[in-house]
Amino acid sequence: MPDELDFLRRSLAARRLSRRDFLARTAALGVAAPMATLVLADAARAEGPVKGGALKAGLVGGESTDGLDPAVINNQVKGAFARCWGEKLLDVAPDGTLVPFLATEYGASADAKVWTFKIRKGVTFHNGKELSAEDVRATIERHAGEGTKSGALGVLRGIDTLKAEGDEFIVSLKEANADLPYLMTDYHLIVQPGGGKDAPEAGIGTGPYRIAVHEPGVREIGERYGGYWAPDKRGHAEQVEITVINDSAARMAALRSGQVHMMNRVEPKVVDLVKRLPGVSIQNITGSAHYVFAMQCITPPFDNNELRLALKYAVDRQEMVDKILAGYGTVGNDIPVNKAYPLFSDDIEQRAFDPDKAAFHYKKSGHEGPIVLQTSEVAFPGAVDAVQLFQQSAAKAGIALDVQRMPGDGYWAKVWNVSPFSASYWVGRPTQDQQYSTAYISSADWNDTRFRREDFDRLVVAARAELDEAKRKAMYRDIAMMVRDEGGAIIPVFNDWVDAVSDKVGGYRPHPAGELMSGLALVSCWLQE
Repeated sequence: MPDELDFLRRSLAARRLSRRDFLARTAALGVAAPMATLVLADAARAEGPVKGGALKAGLVGGESTDGLDPAVINNQVKGAFARCWGEKLLDVAPDGTLVPFLATEYGASADAKVWTFKIRKGVTFHNGKELSAEDVRATIERHAGEGTKSGALGVLRGIDTLKAEGDEFIVSLKEANADLPYLMTDYHLIVQPGGGKDAPEAGIGTGPYRIAVHEPGVREIGERYGGYWAPDKRGHAEQVEITVINDSAARMAALRSGQVHMMNRVEPKVVDLVKRLPGVSIQNITGSAHYVFAMQCITPPFDNNELRLALKYAVDRQEMVDKILAGYGTVGNDIPVNKAYPLFSDDIEQRAFDPDKAAFHYKKSGHEGPIVLQTSEVAFPGAVDAVQLFQQSAAKAGIALDVQRMPGDGYWAKVWNVSPFSASYWVGRPTQDQQYSTAYISSADWNDTRFRREDFDRLVVAARAELDEAKRKAMYRDIAMMVRDEGGAIIPVFNDWVDAVSDKVGGYRPHPAGELMSGLALVSCWLQE
């Protein structure tokens, strides 16, 4: 057996044997499917990327109103397609370290208030213009400027001045920030010519693919850009295509039929079914992503903290882990960070389902009548079922939830960050400061709970400037307790990322920062046959 398997492995690596024939031959030898798949993956790594073909993904999250401006990326389709045509200064590796993209190196002054990024030479935009430090400066200026609607605004609030000098981009901060390079990994900060000030919707970037087709809510197609600066690392397929398939069953059918090679958001309840599909593997990984029921703290009746506490105690978190995530996740604690984050305090008491405490706080709130909670199948995998479970557990405390199921198309534009109480999700961020600055400080455009406290804002700013790790950890604990006990975010669970990928795809590596390799699957993977 070992000799036969080794022969088949070498034949596969030398491309004398197709993947399909390899699987058939190993099955005939009695090799278990998981072992054969593992050998297959090892062989794929050994042979390296294969150029050519059309790599296709079926994704949930696209809408008919989707544009190309990176500043307003707010769903999976826009985010994944932007990774195809655009790039940032830096990115985050699966192990949490920083990876250079358009910046080759960076450094800080002793007080961490001035940061300098050296911009890569020999990079061109799809319109032929050479990348410059001025393009980078203008990009960050646009996202941080007055009147911007950028989702990155919250993390850029501490900037004092921006300069471009030769091939260097220099950021001066009002207060020290040891995490500043991580802020530059925010997925909105795609570098555009002239910062995108004149044409933010043009979709011109430095990525391995230029835009060929943009049909919002239907499909996105990119064609390989011949002038890409790193063709050995990314852009292996001749063409990449995203098909918007918001229905879970339809996505699975498309993967099974070969219409697409990968899909996001496999609902945990069907994972075992997907595992039985021939030529398909489940790719899952734990990270910082979490599901949220967001209450707007400035909007009645959610401007009453007693009501907010009542609803937090009315969630059966373990039930959601068991029934919605099927074990692919952990319980949340109404804090948007977990042990995946540096300086996380693991001594905070876990909030548990307690109908008596929920009823106590509900009575103190003085509220009467049903509470409207809006959701959709696109809010997160199993969102409709999760809200129904929430409705049932809340009823045990005498709290009536009026569940409203909204259409998927338009949910992220018309419900999330608009409705007083809605279901959503967060992918998490590389640092605690970035998570809190993006979604919780008063000035953040994506503060979907409208949590606005000056003392909280000051503490977040002070924590990012504190270079003593022990003191900084204590600050983050205080920040977490404010959000947990007074904020508008009900965070019942932290979810695994669960994708499904065809065995025709090579180079796939799950990433804790997000689904489909944190959006890089289409640009980093290749077709093996």
